[in-house]
Amino acid sequence: MLTAARARWSWLRDGSQVAQQQTLRTYGRALDASFTVKGRGRPTFKARKNTLPSLEYTRRGFRICDDRLVLPKGVSVPVVWSRELPTEPSSVRIFRDSLGHWYASFVVTRDSNPTPGAPEGSAIGINWGVTPDRDHHRRAVRSAAPWTPEPVCGGAGEGPTQDGAPPPEEGTSTSRGYKDARTAAAKVHKKAARQNLHDGRVWAKTVVGAHRVIAVEDFRPRFLAKSSMARKAADAAVAAVKRELVERGRRAGRKVVVVVRPAYTSMTCSGCFARARQRLGLGERIFRCWACGHTACRDRNAAGVILAVAERGHTGVDDVSQSNHLPRGGGAVAV
Repeated sequence: MLTAARARWSWLRDGSQVAQQQTLRTYGRALDASFTVKGRGRPTFKARKNTLPSLEYTRRGFRICDDRLVLPKGVSVPVVWSRELPTEPSSVRIFRDSLGHWYASFVVTRDSNPTPGAPEGSAIGINWGVTPDRDHHRRAVRSAAPWTPEPVCGGAGEGPTQDGAPPPEEGTSTSRGYKDARTAAAKVHKKAARQNLHDGRVWAKTVVGAHRVIAVEDFRPRFLAKSSMARKAADAAVAAVKRELVERGRRAGRKVVVVVRPAYTSMTCSGCFARARQRLGLGERIFRCWACGHTACRDRNAAGVILAVAERGHTGVDDVSQSNHLPRGGGAVAV
């Protein structure tokens, strides 16, 4: 049917037959799933003006030559690689995002456990947080040392009105200047999101490769969206970095504990588990325990508490304190 249609219409012959065949295969899988998968509906057509373009090519429909992606019909584009391909790709999907940028997503076969073995007995605790003194700065603190990459976000506060184009009034059409400013702000945010994702992948790969046990705070960034730190928390992309760390750890066969509740981790001493009576202010960055004399960075101390809770098989600070019969209250204070 496709061959007959290409012979009938010239506009169909102008396109790649490989991409058209793959489109029909995708449609066939979606149609079969609508009969076999519960709750799956029939595939429907989408208007081109409301849909971002996307094409898929199988192995015989593309090739990579001198860092260029060669597609049918004489299309050859340079490729900026985000990472090296471990093996020869079997297919590629070409798609465009909302800003007009084109991407190529390759399907490759990789080793089931490419991460090298970590030293025996190595463990780490991860405490998530943002610094209160610098805008657009993110931090993920672990028990050994803090991770503080340079800020990469252009600022979530850069709204569409930064270039002198006010938002349109209700009932009026959008001006050209406002559209241009909105597009410029979207590009800044997209670039920051890509950089955050790249930094998170690099950091997660380093952590997973060096530790057998990874204790991660069960951090829910949703509550920060309602606080004064909402903008900095969004810039930090904590949820994306956490997801990348957990996925890489489990894929590498590490013991990943993600059920440690964050309650009281900043008020508890990682050495003796004595807890302060008062809550610590966000500006108080040094933790000092008067029960045992332990002094450390507030975030690093909390990471040590998370690791200790996970190693004992518990999910919260209260469980460890009650099981070990350690003193509670009045034994620690942050300055």
